[in-house]
Amino acid sequence: MKIAIVAATGATGRKVVDRALEAGHEVVAVARTPEKITQGVEKVRVDLSDPDMESLGGAFSGVDAVVSALGATSKDQARARIAARGTRAIVDAMGEAEVKRLVVLSAAPLLTIPTKRRPEPPKHDPGHGFGMRIGVRIVKGILREHYADLAEMEGVVADSSLEWTVVRPPNLVGKPPRGEYRTGYGSSPQNGSSICREDLARFMIDVIDDKRAVREAPIAAW
Repeated sequence: MKIAIVAATGATGRKVVDRALEAGHEVVAVARTPEKITQGVEKVRVDLSDPDMESLGGAFSGVDAVVSALGATSKDQARARIAARGTRAIVDAMGEAEVKRLVVLSAAPLLTIPTKRRPEPPKHDPGHGFGMRIGVRIVKGILREHYADLAEMEGVVADSSLEWTVVRPPNLVGKPPRGEYRTGYGSSPQNGSSICREDLARFMIDVIDDKRAVREAPIAAW
């Protein structure tokens, strides 16, 4: 399979590139500075944080799926809605290239954040205990702008005609990979409060072929 990976030089994007290559896929690395990718992959330079960015053009020509690890790394980027604007450009470019399969990165707390598509989400994640619910509430306050950007991004994806999957990980931790994960639909896996980037990347590549995940927003956690 030929996979275009957007934001391929980011903290998660690098792991997605690694996992795709390990799984035997052909990779197109799409990034602002693709020269940072040392592996032998096709590289496309695109700055999705630039409001005047050019179209993604032929970046997705001939690919079977697009995986996006795009997300704000600062409050200013979140306020500028980098994830939402960049994902809109991705969706448009996929339409031009006639690519249907899209996997995008979001965050587990989006399950309980109101959006235009889901104005009344669950008050709490059913997979969380009391302590985790308090922790999520605090994080939602701190990362309010980031989650607003992701909520808008999810809306862009959901309104498209693509075969999309929104991947919602919980807290990303710097622990060794386990080579496994648990998946929840409509809630986190019971007490699933964390995952490392390597295992998240594994899920993001594995889920491409998972028909159950099409037009769904699974939560992947340990």
